[in-house]
Amino acid sequence: MKQFLEGDLLARMMKNASASLFQEKETINELNVFPVPDGDTGTNMSLTIASAAKELIEKNPSSIGEVTSVVANAMLRGARGNSGVILSLLFRGFSKSLKDADTVDGLQFATALSKGVTSAYKAVMKPAEGTILTVSRVMATRAEEAANEDNNAEFVIEEAIKAGEVALAETTEQNPVLKKAGVVDAGGMGYLIIVKAMLNEIRGIKAPEVEEIETKSESSAMASIAPEDITFGYCTEFICSRDTDKDPDALRFFLKDIGDSIVMVEDDEIIKVHVHTNHPGNVLEEALTYGALQTIKIENMREQHSEILEKSASQVTEAEPEKRYGFVAVCAGDGVANVFSELGADQIIEGGQTMNPSTDDILTKINQTPAEIVYVLPNNKNIIMAAEQCVKLVENKTVIVIPSKTVPQGISAMLNMDFEGEEHTNTAAMQDALSNVATMEVTYAARNSSFDGAEISEGDYLALVDNQLFATNEKMEVLLDGLAEECKKKNAEFVTIFYGEDVNLEEAQQVETQFAEACPDAEITLVRGGQPVYAYVISVE
Repeated sequence: MKQFLEGDLLARMMKNASASLFQEKETINELNVFPVPDGDTGTNMSLTIASAAKELIEKNPSSIGEVTSVVANAMLRGARGNSGVILSLLFRGFSKSLKDADTVDGLQFATALSKGVTSAYKAVMKPAEGTILTVSRVMATRAEEAANEDNNAEFVIEEAIKAGEVALAETTEQNPVLKKAGVVDAGGMGYLIIVKAMLNEIRGIKAPEVEEIETKSESSAMASIAPEDITFGYCTEFICSRDTDKDPDALRFFLKDIGDSIVMVEDDEIIKVHVHTNHPGNVLEEALTYGALQTIKIENMREQHSEILEKSASQVTEAEPEKRYGFVAVCAGDGVANVFSELGADQIIEGGQTMNPSTDDILTKINQTPAEIVYVLPNNKNIIMAAEQCVKLVENKTVIVIPSKTVPQGISAMLNMDFEGEEHTNTAAMQDALSNVATMEVTYAARNSSFDGAEISEGDYLALVDNQLFATNEKMEVLLDGLAEECKKKNAEFVTIFYGEDVNLEEAQQVETQFAEACPDAEITLVRGGQPVYAYVISVE
């Protein structure tokens, strides 16, 4: 058995953990109780630890101290979603505990696990049993017991894993929501996969081969390459119908011959494609042999590259304060973004359900906001923790996170902002405003699921009210009828309907009429939100 761990081995353990988690991320995602298409637990945890793996590859640290410093800093900035933030905190405490070590024995590893658990628990206001916190705590406790039995790193990790497997199985009974769905905790499973992978590396079981995990946006990646290195000049995206019997795999082979960076998703009705190519016309002609083109977007990547370099050069330094208050808002959809901008938001981060921005993404926008006090509106419950990590990372500004869980809450908060008022008064007013608005959403089920006795099939429509499942049905109009009646019960005075990118104006106007008939005394406003995934986001006050 391996008694001591060295720096290079610890680095390989982290890389193995990242690759293993990436391989299993969809399995973890499937455990999410709500089958909404969002930034799921597996995806967020995978992207978070991938940020550490990429830094380890780029910097190639050798000592324990260097490795732990890279891991802690990279995961802090790369954390996405609540699960990613908790994972980063587990490894922040773990890394700090080992930063002065030359080698790591069983007791040191166990102590590091415990330090990580302490760090994570401190950050969660109301820790719940049956979560990643429970699993990590049980594993750390057993690791310390094992270290007193045999101070051998490999033995300690093995024993921690055994305890973790039992703890993970018990999460189903500990958490009422998990019990209803009959599943174990997704975050706990992710953490267990990580520690198992670390043990695999010690035992010579190499990391699975997976495609490179992209943790940065395409635009930020482009800023790091030279113009002459852009082989394919046009970023081409489209959606086409499946009107013929042609096999989509043939389209994949065609795209590989004339481009790269290919992402292709298909179902029974459509094919969605992203590809970099020098011949977008040829791509679209081939797509037409499968069916009618529904959407098309072509961008000149060389021109984009020049713009990105110019923009990056102007953003190297932190923006000097030019005013007292500034705002950073997270949202998806150009229409929704316009609303926030019109209300005074300085910076918009494109994100939300489909992709949770990292702590570093939010930090960048805060630094670019020329204000003494910067308010951050996450507008999503799974982004709040990542935003809160920024508070202690900014030195020359005051950062205040208003914990808005939905876009309507964020808009309501901004409407209660007095740009001439005092900080404490504004903060209190915006926080109070969050409870004055209800949020209704209509989306679709991304996977089969069972929740609270209801069987949900992939593709079914889902109605949510304040992030809780309201109803599910095969027909969207049935759900909208139910939501309109709910508005009536709430005696709504103001109803704002944001319609998504896949909804046309005529359809949206019919919904507007539907709500107007149900709530004749309410002021109904229809806004093209342009948001993906969610056909309708409805604000009710």
